[in-house]
Amino acid sequence: MKKNKILLLTTCMSSLFFHNAHAASTAQKQPVTKQTDQRGKAPAGKATANARADSVTATKAESIIVMGAGAARETQSLSHLALQEVAPGTSPLKTLSKLPGVMFTSSDPLGSYEWSQQIIIRGFDQSRLGFTMDGIPLGNLAYGNDNGLSIGRALQTENNGPATLAQGAGAVGVAASNDLGGALEFTSIDPSKKFGVDVAGTVGSYGTWRTFARINSGTLPGGGRLYVSYDYQDANKWKGDGIQQQQQANAKFIQPLGDKVKLTLFGDYSQRAENDYQDLSLQMIQTKGYNVDNVTNNYGLAKQIATAYQTGKPFPAGIANQDQSYYNSAGLRQDVLGYGKFDFHLTDHLKGFATVYGHTNTGEGIYATPYTATPASLGGSPLSVRTTEYDIHREGFIGSLSYEIAHHTIEGGFWFENNDFEQARRFYPLSADKYTGSSVHWFRNNPFETQWQSAFNTKTYQFHIQDTWQITPALKLNYGFKSLVVDNRGRQLEGNYMGTPVANTYASGSITSANGFLPQLGANYRINRHNEIFADFARNMAAFDNSTTGATSPFAMTSAAYAASKKTLHPEMSYSEEIGYRFHNRRIQASITGYYIEFEDRLASISPVSSGTNVQGYASILTNVGGVTARGIDTAFNYRFADNWSLYVSYAYNQSVYDDNLTTGGVTYATRGKSVVGMPRNLANVQISYDDGTIWGNIGMQYQGRRTYTYTNDQWIKPNDIFNLNVGYRFHSHNWALRGLDAQINVTNLFDKRYVATVGSTGFAVSDPTGSLQTLQAGAPRMVFFTLRKHFF
Repeated sequence: MKKNKILLLTTCMSSLFFHNAHAASTAQKQPVTKQTDQRGKAPAGKATANARADSVTATKAESIIVMGAGAARETQSLSHLALQEVAPGTSPLKTLSKLPGVMFTSSDPLGSYEWSQQIIIRGFDQSRLGFTMDGIPLGNLAYGNDNGLSIGRALQTENNGPATLAQGAGAVGVAASNDLGGALEFTSIDPSKKFGVDVAGTVGSYGTWRTFARINSGTLPGGGRLYVSYDYQDANKWKGDGIQQQQQANAKFIQPLGDKVKLTLFGDYSQRAENDYQDLSLQMIQTKGYNVDNVTNNYGLAKQIATAYQTGKPFPAGIANQDQSYYNSAGLRQDVLGYGKFDFHLTDHLKGFATVYGHTNTGEGIYATPYTATPASLGGSPLSVRTTEYDIHREGFIGSLSYEIAHHTIEGGFWFENNDFEQARRFYPLSADKYTGSSVHWFRNNPFETQWQSAFNTKTYQFHIQDTWQITPALKLNYGFKSLVVDNRGRQLEGNYMGTPVANTYASGSITSANGFLPQLGANYRINRHNEIFADFARNMAAFDNSTTGATSPFAMTSAAYAASKKTLHPEMSYSEEIGYRFHNRRIQASITGYYIEFEDRLASISPVSSGTNVQGYASILTNVGGVTARGIDTAFNYRFADNWSLYVSYAYNQSVYDDNLTTGGVTYATRGKSVVGMPRNLANVQISYDDGTIWGNIGMQYQGRRTYTYTNDQWIKPNDIFNLNVGYRFHSHNWALRGLDAQINVTNLFDKRYVATVGSTGFAVSDPTGSLQTLQAGAPRMVFFTLRKHFF
């Protein structure tokens, strides 16, 4: 959270979204075509015509989006190669946005800038979607995440294996306590059986450069396999002054333990620092354009802005107010993630796995605030640095057993996680004459004020059981349920921190989200070898947040507000139904799915009285404010119309509306029947691709319909259609310098459109009649990236 004035809006943000739940069932996933190597390339060297044709077919087959044939819910998968055809460092969330019903936005070209990352599926934002990597929970992907980390910090993009999205009911076993609206399951590639070294380098617009190296051990004497990889990425912001920087390392080891057991170990280290882009308003865009940004390179101007605000004097020329341009703001994150997993196949009928994992995170969100001056004794600047500081320590266990008997596959499992999370708001001094430290400087010492400091513990218990019953060769039925209990405890710390007093007014206490029966039922009927229909139903619950700034956290209230509302709070619930049809043959995959969703007990932070009568300073209260109803269709069509050519088209229509009027501040607003914020009704993707095994390329268009950022729908953002181009060349030669070499060029926003990317970066408002709410992020202009890769041995 960055600005005091928008804290309430941020608190309301995800609670006035709605969310439904589903994840791809492991038992129902279709296998992705086997990779030719870790980059999906055709083998190097001269080959016969038949062998060359086989390698081309394998490469192209891996690129196909797999549309979940045989599954009892809507699901699609993107292959490893499909995730590598974009510019290195691109968030896989951005690549997945070509799937139907998925809206992803970011103000940077790679989709990795976390403050502006926004993914919405059927109207549900990321705080109500489930995310896992190799089955490990990644949490809610909120900017100030209290229970996980983004996929870009958990796994290097070069090590991404197939990724699967389920827009429908969701698997009962997915490790997520907030998956009202679906799940995205990411995987890491395995070490190769042969020794090899992969290196890559990328250069691009605005000083972008990225280096990557991976060493595969091949099969070791004991049968194990290992890879270790490292990358460093640096880029300037495309406007203003600042950097986007990350270094990351991955390691994965696989060791067979006899014929029936396999051990997998995985480790990840990530350090990310990114300067922020300024949040814009419609009014700013209309009067000043899209390039308004922070004034990080002009400390003198930043001090003038702060002084003008604090003294009531006129602002400098071209500056409208103290929030138009901050001096500096940034997000800093450092993560360590690891897991150990045993897969065992005890008999022909009994198999399972057991996983233990751990994750630590240290983070800061910083900005140079004009609202609080540095004390004269500590430097006297009219500015100070305000931080929101994060510290996560979590560990967990996931286990599952599956038993096949007759025509049934019975599977059950358990997930437990213990998460300790600390959060604090502090202020650090600045010198009157200059800004000390880099633009992404960590502030860890000498705060002059600690506004609040909180400690939280969350224990999650989830049990599930399900049966897949092959009733006839054509008819398959899935049915099961999960039980979910999440115990939250919050404690506000008082006393002193580094000599500064801490006087908290936020709540302490405990609250439990629990539901013992969250069922789901699905069926798939194969009409013939090419045609099938499916249907499913699911009921899901989302646990309360557990932080001082969480949108659905009871501990973001004062002690008095918490005491007044605790007994009446209910966790958010969703009920989702869908029915669909799929067609698939050697050249065509097609699907159409219709869905209906009811979301109940949505949470919002409201004021009990109007601002004009709030003389006693009543605190905002987290409360259940009604529901949302959604209905829509998802369609996708993938056609390989010639040996080297394919066409992919997807379209989604989503009508998500609020069921109730909203009363806040003693005023009732007509929100019933209004569109849900942030989600366009129409989404479309078109991509045409060519790949002959040597030359490959694709050009795609993504269309997003208009979006609103106010609950009364009095402001709308225009639609946008953005084109992207990816082309590459794979060298096939006996020459050592060219063998294993490939090159690619990626162009984002090909036609250099100016548009609004993220809507709601600082939250949403009931209304914004003047268009002055700064909650928009401008989309990046056209940018070009060039990459060379080389595989040795």
